Amino acid sequence: MSFFKRLKEKIAGQTEAVTGKFKNGLTKTRASVATRVNQLVKRYRKIDEDFFEELEDILISADVGVATVTELVDRLKDEAKSRNIKDPEALRETIVEVLSGMLTKSAEEPQLRLNPDGLTVILVVGVNGVGKTTTIGKLAHRFKQEGKKVLLAAGDTFRAAAIDQLEVWGERAGVDVIKHQEGADPAAVIYDAVHAARSRGVDVLLCDTAGRLQNKVNLMKELEKVKRVIARELPGAPHEVLLVLDATTGQNALSQAKVFGEATDVTGIVLTKLDGTAKGGIVFAIRRELDLPVKFVTLGEGIEDIEPFNADAFVYGLFSDMIQGEDGTPSA
Repeated sequence: MSFFKRLKEKIAGQTEAVTGKFKNGLTKTRASVATRVNQLVKRYRKIDEDFFEELEDILISADVGVATVTELVDRLKDEAKSRNIKDPEALRETIVEVLSGMLTKSAEEPQLRLNPDGLTVILVVGVNGVGKTTTIGKLAHRFKQEGKKVLLAAGDTFRAAAIDQLEVWGERAGVDVIKHQEGADPAAVIYDAVHAARSRGVDVLLCDTAGRLQNKVNLMKELEKVKRVIARELPGAPHEVLLVLDATTGQNALSQAKVFGEATDVTGIVLTKLDGTAKGGIVFAIRRELDLPVKFVTLGEGIEDIEPFNADAFVYGLFSDMIQGEDGTPSA
């Protein structure tokens, strides 16, 4: 069975709402990747070095990443040789299959590591401007819709209006916020929030954190301190450290991930503003170069516009225009 057919069968088991969100949300990236790859394979009559060089340019421009693209092209050359593929059209499906394999190698990973015995603490980190507070609000709404009792901690006490912004999202999601005054010790806020969550029987505590201090060293030391306080007050916590990255920044997001990963033992990525960029290829670079799972993506500005990352839905949304139906017509 062909890869495209297997993928279509997998997608058939997903809800139309989920696959539709990924397809609509990836419109810009699809235009910069799938459409151009389609045009490339139709333009060439044989597979040669010029073909692979153009393919590299297309993928790098979508921020798939140089190292990831190099690995992909090397594998494609091997596949073309071993399968004796001469026609670029015949290589199109292999391109999608290899890229898909880069995302699905961690299919066994749980979406979120929730504490089965009580309170789950999720630490949310990232630089200012990536959509961190907005992401917390969307996650709070999602957890509440699932029937969980949720509490927010306003740990970003250094940024003007950060506390107010979190309170607005708390009101929209219908959840309480534990806060101190602006400029207060973030670790003290988180300490109070953990105790409040335990006393109230909360299921999920989402902790906001500072995105910028005087310098990078201070920021990382503050995050380390917050994490130590959480672990001391609730052994085994935080259960997740989610790094929020802005998809529109491309390779800069990768650099941020490396810095935060050194200080906070990041367990997963939330990729925001995926619908507003042609650089959605950064998902592949994150998976390959950081070996971190993308756990959620935001595909719009509404409170419900956050989705658990689904590798099959992502690949389908990105390459849906290339996937052909059994009768040879483009699939929906």
